[in-house]
Amino acid sequence: MIRRSASGSPLAERQYHGRVLALLALAFLVVPIVEIAVIIKVGEAIGVLNTVGLLILSSVVGSWLMKREGLGVLRRIQESMDAGRVPGKELVDAFLILFGGALMLAPGFLTDIAGMALLLPPVRAGVRRLLRRRFESKVLGGGSGIIDL
Repeated sequence: MIRRSASGSPLAERQYHGRVLALLALAFLVVPIVEIAVIIKVGEAIGVLNTVGLLILSSVVGSWLMKREGLGVLRRIQESMDAGRVPGKELVDAFLILFGGALMLAPGFLTDIAGMALLLPPVRAGVRRLLRRRFESKVLGGGSGIIDL
């Protein structure tokens, strides 16, 4: 029996699995290699102790920013629920803050930069818009405007 994707095509299912495999390869092979290369280059430029200090400083600043933004989102979630609204936008922000914090757990400058960027409200708003458009085009077939992200 051939398993079929939602579109009914085994080819579409293989293409999906290929994209997922490529994404996982990028996440677990390419990103760590690039991070190590960047750490080595920074270490050569500013010294080992300064590099380690910069990595620690970025973790401390990122942790503080994550806590501050996370508490703000929790407050907004509570306000939305108290007003009787579904906190869609706030929940997406909470996910993006959590994802940004997870990126900052990985040692390296590039993941720290990406993680800190997700902790900034204007960047989150842009990512949220991109996610909304992608979600609406995939699930709703172009969007009906009923989702408030």
